[in-house]
Amino acid sequence: MTAWNADTTAGASAADAVTVVEGSSFCISSDSGDIHDGGSQGVFYQDTRIVSRWILRINGAVREPLLARKPAAFHATFVGRARWVDGRFDSPLVVRHQRHIGPGLRDDITIRNYSSDSAVCDVELSVDADQADLFDVKAGRVGNGAAVSRSVRDGELYVEAVHGGQRRGTAVRAAGAKVEERALTFRLEIAPRGQWSTSLIVVPVINGMRPDEPFTEADSPHQRLGVRRHVEWQENVPRITVSDHNVQNVLNRSQADLGSLRIFDSDHPGRVAVAAGAPWFMALFGRDSLLTSYMSLMVDPNLAAGTLQTLADIQGTKVDPDSEEEPGRIAHEVRLGVSAGLALGGGSAYYGTVDATPLFVSLLGELSRWGLAEDTIEVLLPHADRALEWIEHYGDRDGDGFVEYLRPNPHGLLNQGWKDSWDGINFADGRMAEPPIALCEVQGYVYSAYVGRSLLARSLGDRASELKWAERAEALKVAFNDRFWLPEKGYFAIALDKDKQPVDSCASNMGHCLWVGLVDEEKAPTVAERLLSPEMFSGWGIRTLASDMSAYNPVSYHNGSVWPHDTALVATGLMRYGFVEEASRLASGLFDAASFFGGQLPELFCGFDRRDFPVPVPYPTACSPQAWAAAAPIQLARILLRFDPDFTRNAVHLAPILPEEISEFRADNVVLGHSKVTIRASHGAERIEGLPSHLKLSNDPRPPLDKNLGR
Repeated sequence: MTAWNADTTAGASAADAVTVVEGSSFCISSDSGDIHDGGSQGVFYQDTRIVSRWILRINGAVREPLLARKPAAFHATFVGRARWVDGRFDSPLVVRHQRHIGPGLRDDITIRNYSSDSAVCDVELSVDADQADLFDVKAGRVGNGAAVSRSVRDGELYVEAVHGGQRRGTAVRAAGAKVEERALTFRLEIAPRGQWSTSLIVVPVINGMRPDEPFTEADSPHQRLGVRRHVEWQENVPRITVSDHNVQNVLNRSQADLGSLRIFDSDHPGRVAVAAGAPWFMALFGRDSLLTSYMSLMVDPNLAAGTLQTLADIQGTKVDPDSEEEPGRIAHEVRLGVSAGLALGGGSAYYGTVDATPLFVSLLGELSRWGLAEDTIEVLLPHADRALEWIEHYGDRDGDGFVEYLRPNPHGLLNQGWKDSWDGINFADGRMAEPPIALCEVQGYVYSAYVGRSLLARSLGDRASELKWAERAEALKVAFNDRFWLPEKGYFAIALDKDKQPVDSCASNMGHCLWVGLVDEEKAPTVAERLLSPEMFSGWGIRTLASDMSAYNPVSYHNGSVWPHDTALVATGLMRYGFVEEASRLASGLFDAASFFGGQLPELFCGFDRRDFPVPVPYPTACSPQAWAAAAPIQLARILLRFDPDFTRNAVHLAPILPEEISEFRADNVVLGHSKVTIRASHGAERIEGLPSHLKLSNDPRPPLDKNLGR
């Protein structure tokens, strides 16, 4: 999920950092609520840091932190002790600080005097806003930006900078404050056992324009559109009840995190997509958003529909080597920051990914089986066909039948699969693979796209297209199993390099090929055995790279760490090929790991063996919440239920294989087409309540999608 060419660069926040997020806006602060300059903390709006310092001092001193908690993703509460006027340690002044993030910031400050004496207080809020681009903050490149001007206008402190061709400003105000260019100050006296309150308001200003619904003193922050959307999400997502308390806690947290990571298109207010992760990736990422949407289907299929629609709107139409746009290509990343035009090759979107385009077609096919409205499918189908044209004319650079990547400029991503760090693709002896590179999982995604398009054609009665894409799928499967298989090693190469030589490291990528059904049946047992070997399975999840490879490093980004979404897709592949016990082991490992992260799986964690460390070791700069990590437990629940709707065949499959610790599972409010159903499963019994009459319940697993394809 790496942004642009930053690879593993990430602005690490302190361990006590508190992050609140709504849509693409977020705030990173210390556990006191203060925002300290010189690092990655700040308030961010449309990928620009609109507050870089926010220090509240009472009687000349910062507060002593007592409590920091987040009742909701967009809301934080801080409690601290303020300094008494004479400086004594045991102060009776307690500060309650309520923070709301959205189209700016609102901080409600209350100082309560628990003394029997009145308290004279000098309150000062020191503010700065460097208007830095998120990319620069994340990479630690802040300091050489445009000059910032400060002024007082109409009772507001106004901090502004001009760069990237735009004027970005921050307006700060508070009732009763003395507003100066350096700070907002208050001089007040609090009665014995009394209290004082004020609201600090931050409003972003872009080229003189303010948000449509900025924070105000008069309106409750709980009545904003973003909050109403969050409440609606909580009311409408499935209500899950599981006999295992940890599993239920993880699934509930996953649903809440997915809700907090949703982003909305102002031009299409009814459309929702999912951002990649907080805090640094609150933007639409093609690959991440597509895979997250797929794994979240049981929670909300509308995430997939909105993601497909949004990506279709910005699908490539021309050849642009700078942004790597090509006709039919699906974007890798969409940004709104002031320097996005410079960072992303002259536009707001960067297209340098090799896998988002086939995943677009694959997800559309899957969504049709969940009963997506036919008119939506009809509108998106031409975009799927343009994506397939990209695969065959631009993705397959040399006509060998495989899709490969090679960046056409010096500033794009060097590696353009999901392991997109600079050293993510290497040989068993540690040598870096040289592009053009054909990744094994990308061929799997292309295979899934071909299969999906063939089945879409079948459902539409288009026999010629059905046969065409079925033949493409079969040819790719034969070629892949011939060229990528390493018989002497018993696993698939992670890639073919520029010389079409197999890159022979043992990596998790081949597990994605199981997921989509690209692996020949006779090879699958050997692949499954290797994936569950001690070198690959840490006890918590699947390592990105086996521990017996030369480049292995358990604390690396892509060469030995564990990524929950990766493990979940591997588990899905194992279940597809009938390796039920192995898939269940992976699911149990990830659910166990989540319990040590408070129920919230991070983007990734270190690949140390469970036998050596009794707890999963955090990766220092992992995003949390992060979209496909949040979706991973939902996908694990789905595969343990073996729950697969297939509207194209008027069937729904439910054949649960629950671990011993999960005796009962129930999910209410699950969306299927235009209906909402209840799924019940226990050992030896399963049923779906509210199933539409035209759908037949099958207690057998869904047959492979490529079975009898084109026949």
